[in-house]
Amino acid sequence: MKVLEVRHLKKFFVKGGKASTILDDVNFSIDAGECLAIVGPSGCGKSTTARIVANLLNADGGEIFLCGQNVTEIKDLKDFYSKVQMIFQMPEDSFDPRKTLGWSIAEPLKNYGAKNISEKVESLLVEVGLTAEYAERYPHEVSGGECQRAAIARAISLEPKLLICDEATSALDVTIQAQIVKLIKNLCRKKNIACLFITHDLNLLPKIADKVLELQAQS
Repeated sequence: MKVLEVRHLKKFFVKGGKASTILDDVNFSIDAGECLAIVGPSGCGKSTTARIVANLLNADGGEIFLCGQNVTEIKDLKDFYSKVQMIFQMPEDSFDPRKTLGWSIAEPLKNYGAKNISEKVESLLVEVGLTAEYAERYPHEVSGGECQRAAIARAISLEPKLLICDEATSALDVTIQAQIVKLIKNLCRKKNIACLFITHDLNLLPKIADKVLELQAQS
């Protein structure tokens, strides 16, 4: 099943009165359980693409379809954000430092009216390779890799259709990178989640990508 389809995506930025093209006629699709990696040099629009797909930034042209529905026509954004989740480069920055990891993982579950939240949080932590005790820890009390695992647990808590990973491993050392990439790949296949994986590291592609889209910096 095609989860995400992007057609003729365009994006411009205006700086100093001049329009600069960031994305020009970008096309791709991702099926359920499949991972598409987007690569390219700095400034080519990798993260801009991710933000547009996540409905955090407007496109200047083209169409985006999530599970067959045009994203620009979606009225219920709460439903949209239950289907699309992001994992960021610096996991500790995406957590409230004053709250435990368990509290942060539980927050989306509470917002969407889930039941048995404590049990679900513990199950999610175990699923990403942590123990239930991590629910009581704060972001500063865990390593970068452990914090990213907790971020993944939070991202999959609502059983999304699409997972967007924006340089999700670039802040980690090589050994931990490999572990996190393997975790993301296995979870997406197991749960039939489509994955959009943004990276500048070509060495990760054989480990994560079913297909690759290379963007070029616009002149």
